[in-house]
Amino acid sequence: DACFGRVPASFQLTAALDVPPFDNSSMDGYALRAADTPGRLLLVGEVAAGAGTLPDVVPGTAARIMTGAPMPPGADAIAPIEVVEEAEAEVVVPATEPGAFVRRAGHDTRAGEMVTLPEEPLTAATLGLLASLGLGELAVRRRPRVAILSTGNELRPPGAPLAAGQIHDANGIALAAAITEAGGEPVPLERTPDDAARIEQQVMRGAAEADLLVASGGVSVGRHDLVRDVIGRLGALDFWRIRMQPGKPLAFGAVRGVPVLGLPGNPVSALVTFELFARPLMRRMLGLSGGGRLTLPAVAHERMPKDQERRAYLRVRLARGTDGLEARPAGGQASSQLRPMASANALLVVPEGEPAAEAGRTYDALLLGAIG
Repeated sequence: DACFGRVPASFQLTAALDVPPFDNSSMDGYALRAADTPGRLLLVGEVAAGAGTLPDVVPGTAARIMTGAPMPPGADAIAPIEVVEEAEAEVVVPATEPGAFVRRAGHDTRAGEMVTLPEEPLTAATLGLLASLGLGELAVRRRPRVAILSTGNELRPPGAPLAAGQIHDANGIALAAAITEAGGEPVPLERTPDDAARIEQQVMRGAAEADLLVASGGVSVGRHDLVRDVIGRLGALDFWRIRMQPGKPLAFGAVRGVPVLGLPGNPVSALVTFELFARPLMRRMLGLSGGGRLTLPAVAHERMPKDQERRAYLRVRLARGTDGLEARPAGGQASSQLRPMASANALLVVPEGEPAAEAGRTYDALLLGAIG
């Protein structure tokens, strides 16, 4: 269970044994010879799951058997308990076909067969499969370490009292959770005011301790937006600003070979840009492809305005309608409004050049949570 949610080092392995390793019963009932049915058969014993000693089923006999128990020698079929009449030491059995309710050895997996796992983190089903193959240990990929830098003079830790002009640091907590959900290990850095020297210090620390540095705030055009300049000064800035809503002031570069993502300070912008940029990057580090989110078509229930020049990722609730999935706004679309983001189970993607998501039109929806 320690491997749950981890990514295996290899997605292929060779089965070392048959699964199941022996012929067994798929029902509670009676093991018998199909050639003896229909008829009255003498009971010669009972076989429970895990039994090591088995009775011989010779012509004219049957053995009581439990689900999962090994087939006794001589038997080639199972008669379910529901169709059999038992009287004292005998059973009356209807006609039964050879192989009825018998699970053959290796019917799931054969020894020597190549088993290919889905190229995704391990689930309950894949762990169950590996356990059935007898694996007690499994090599997994190391979780990428992702440093988190929250910047801003106004930030205070959650739970701390607020003075005038101060707010609680929601981004640090939200990004740590997003990193964990994406399969990474969050490395919180010291919360830093808008001071270039202190930001430089934390960026260098992040580059030394992590595989990826994610900073929130300080990448826009204000006098106190210093993170973008620090990235360029300490390393290389590959791009800055993208045509999307929310999340326009996003920066990407590298410091000492470690990729750095400068996310916007507004909390919704930070989470949306994390989904679109940080999550796929982390998955690539784990040897996975894509962004790890399902995209589904959804019909806008009502008109939702947006910036015409930018591609929008509107926070919506998807629900099943008469003609498929229907998208309703989760609340206000301001990049500072976390409540609608917390209520949303999808991001509705509306292309550039359109002033709004129009009611009745179908758009791609990036699924974030369960559909009710």
